[in-house]
Amino acid sequence: MRLLEAYQVVLRGRRAVVVGRSAILGRPMGTLLLARDATVTYCHSRTHDLAAHVGEADILVAAAGRVELIRGEWIKSGAVVIDAGYHPGNIGDVAFKAAAHRAALITPVPGGVGPMTIAVLLAQTLDATEQHRVTRRV
Repeated sequence: MRLLEAYQVVLRGRRAVVVGRSAILGRPMGTLLLARDATVTYCHSRTHDLAAHVGEADILVAAAGRVELIRGEWIKSGAVVIDAGYHPGNIGDVAFKAAAHRAALITPVPGGVGPMTIAVLLAQTLDATEQHRVTRRV
């Protein structure tokens, strides 16, 4: 969500497709998108006609844990693609080169979601430390 906010991606009324159903990434991401008024469709590696669902996405979040499951030609022109997958050899869940030609914005693997996750965790740790320090003074 921080990446989408940083790039001022409009979510309200947009179709978001989350490919992945894990309790720690896929489902929470869909819930966060829904809370921002996106229309959310959940898919997974066994979804029938996955290409058609992906092709309708204004915003695509790939978190299926499958190497290049999402083909570049499936991506809707102008879509925003968040690839949360990471596999040995620096490969994501999205076929990056082909997808980058169609997407308006796309996260690289590595260098996209991973560093942002670390930055957010560090910021939350600093916030928690500061809050604990202030609470102890009272």
